[in-house]
Amino acid sequence: MTYTYHYDSPLGGITLSSNGAELTGLWFDGQKYFGDTLTNAHTETYLPVFAQAIRWLDIYFSGKAPDFTPPLCMETTPFRKAVWEIMLTIPFGQTMTYGQIAERMAKQKGLPKMSAQAVGNAVGHNSISLIIPCHRVVGANGSLTGYAGGIDKKARLLALEKADMTTLFVPKKGTAL
Repeated sequence: MTYTYHYDSPLGGITLSSNGAELTGLWFDGQKYFGDTLTNAHTETYLPVFAQAIRWLDIYFSGKAPDFTPPLCMETTPFRKAVWEIMLTIPFGQTMTYGQIAERMAKQKGLPKMSAQAVGNAVGHNSISLIIPCHRVVGANGSLTGYAGGIDKKARLLALEKADMTTLFVPKKGTAL
C-alpha cells in the first residue's frame, strides 16, 4: 500500500509518499515527473515517517541543515539509485556538477568515463526531492539547469542554504529550462 501526506512549504505544496515505513517520494506539487513512483491506489494518512519528514522539512526551511535523514526507500533503477546516493553526500549549501557526479560514478564502476547526460537524467527523475538534494547539482559552467521543480525554486533553495551564488546563473535559453 502507498500512503501520501501533504505539506505546505514556503515554496508551495509538497506531496510526500511512503510504503508505510519509509519515505518513497517527495515532490513539489505539479513539478515535472510529479508522483512518478505513486501507485494509482494510495491513501492519504499521517504516519510516523511523515512526522520525521515534516520535522526535516521544518528544519530545512528554517535555513538550517537537518542533522538526520528520515528512512528512505529509493524505488528506482540501480543506476539512478547510485546517482541519488552520491547526491546525498553533497553538503548543505554546496553544489556539485553533473560531470563531477559522472566522474564519481565512472570511478565506482571502474569505467574510464560516464555520460554527464545519463547522470542528468537520473538526477531529473529523483523522486525524493530536497532530502536527496538534486537542487544542489549544477551545470559545469555554473548554470542552474534541469530542476524538475523549476529553476526559480532551485535558485531559492540554494539561496536558503546560503550557497555561494556568485558563480551560478539562470540560463536565458535552452532545453534545460
